[in-house]
Amino acid sequence: MQQIIEKLLILQDRDRHILRSREQLARVQPERQSFLDKAATTQSGLDAVKTKVKKVESERKELELEVETKKKQIEKYALQQFQTKKNEEYRALAHEIDTCKADIGKLEDRQLELMEQAEIVQKDALTAGKQAEEAKKLAEQTVRELAAREQALRDELATLESNRNTLTADIEDRVLRHYERLLHHKGDSVVVGIEHGVCGGCHMRFPTQLLVSCQAAQEMVTCPNCGRILYYSPEMDLAAVD
Repeated sequence: MQQIIEKLLILQDRDRHILRSREQLARVQPERQSFLDKAATTQSGLDAVKTKVKKVESERKELELEVETKKKQIEKYALQQFQTKKNEEYRALAHEIDTCKADIGKLEDRQLELMEQAEIVQKDALTAGKQAEEAKKLAEQTVRELAAREQALRDELATLESNRNTLTADIEDRVLRHYERLLHHKGDSVVVGIEHGVCGGCHMRFPTQLLVSCQAAQEMVTCPNCGRILYYSPEMDLAAVD
């Protein structure tokens, strides 16, 4: 029975490595997606700023066209003033010219506001561009590193699982089935030692007879509370309840 326990302990150690490798492998994709999402977010921020830059520039050009249109209207009204001989018509044209000049003043004020906005959004665009580039480079570098780590973990896992198959082939089916059931329900703590008279899994305190049976190692002893497979080694304290 001691040989079986030793084999199970080796198998348990292998299973712990397998579980750890699987957990690490499962974390690769979320970590990779996190960096890709961050890069996408910063790129979206850059796109939004670029759109704002284009909008400000478009509005500024529209204002320039409106100012030119108003100036042409003033030239037209001035020419009509020169050609008219009617005072009433002259005054009406003068009113239109004044209105156009007032409109031009408002448009030019708006142009100044847009120039200030353009300066701000251009700076924002530069900052967003740097952030997006940095996030992109970091994401690309991280994705490459994660791909290498992922492949290494897959290779390691394949080796561990192959080695596990070799180990299980040398264990009695009845014992292996019990071990597998425990592994499914208890995680990687299946074969546990007895120290200070308690189960190394659920910490239940044992009576003397069970400790004696475990120490004798003549049969497989399991915890009556959690079902884990028990073992004892000389360095353990085998204190018991009488």
